[in-house]
Amino acid sequence: MNNSPRILLVRLSAIGDAVHGLPVACVLRRRFPSAFIGWIVEGRTAEILQGHEALDKIISVPRGWLKKPDEILRARREMRDCGFEVALDLQGLTKSALAAWLSGAKKIVGFAGADAREFSRFFYTEKIPPVAVHVVDRNLELLRALGVEQITPEEIRFALPRNQSAKTKVEAWLEDNNFSDSFAALNPGAGWVSKLWPPERYAEVASYLFQKHKLRSVIAWAGAEEQGWAKEIAAASPEASVVALPTSLPELIALLRQARIFVGSDTGPLHLAAAVGVPCVGMYGPVPAERNGPYGAQHVALQKMRVEGGSRKRRNAPPDAMLAITASDVCEACDRILTDETKSEC
Repeated sequence: MNNSPRILLVRLSAIGDAVHGLPVACVLRRRFPSAFIGWIVEGRTAEILQGHEALDKIISVPRGWLKKPDEILRARREMRDCGFEVALDLQGLTKSALAAWLSGAKKIVGFAGADAREFSRFFYTEKIPPVAVHVVDRNLELLRALGVEQITPEEIRFALPRNQSAKTKVEAWLEDNNFSDSFAALNPGAGWVSKLWPPERYAEVASYLFQKHKLRSVIAWAGAEEQGWAKEIAAASPEASVVALPTSLPELIALLRQARIFVGSDTGPLHLAAAVGVPCVGMYGPVPAERNGPYGAQHVALQKMRVEGGSRKRRNAPPDAMLAITASDVCEACDRILTDETKSEC
């Protein structure tokens, strides 16, 4: 590998999965300071990449772009104008492998085995068998194809960009809502119905955090349905919680940076919170917590049951695995984090 490689990262969606790919960009920038590093991404997920210190180019495409010939040609042209030599497919799907192939890169690296889903493996020129457990570490294993070995914990960074206007807006809202001290961030949403945890249990947690730790909660949300759940939680714990302001992704990140603890299921905001260093309590049902949990030793991932099978089966699973996690389980996990935090300050 030359000292100035031109590298494309492919992780089209979703928000949490893109967060899990950021350490790859950070390690590449550290090991190849003169590299040209691009990332192709779909939809609003691009918002978390804008201004990232490790990236030179973001190729943003709309959702469903592979069904639109004009968008395919535009993305192909934009990628090929960059002269990418290597493409790393962090997603392992046909559409992501196809995007890597469209880039014109001669070397297309992806996973071997079950992590190369659908027809993706047929596009790869080099396949890396993943050994690690967590998805962040598995993504980093693809760098072996570029001669990058023995990555130290200090090198694994997310470096989510800071947006000053978002910070100013969030701080003004917090001041208006009398958040002079730290707060807990709760998020009742999830990309899959099978990952949802009941609003009434979030309300129990909010009440507990207020009574036990004097922490009020901010209920983050996105979209009308989640806003409805946030209002339900706040109505059930009126002294303890408040519905967050509507946020863009940079504004959500700015809000999460201010939180003392985060509580939610396996979804984008959880992984954004973990990436900015907020201790998290994550509830896990249909996917394995050891693979998809918040990354880092300071977090707690709760899982009582697991759904076996493919992503379609897990996505459509009944709520039993999530319902097995009680409000008491989450409150105890919060106690562990907040007590450890207090001890470390002494």
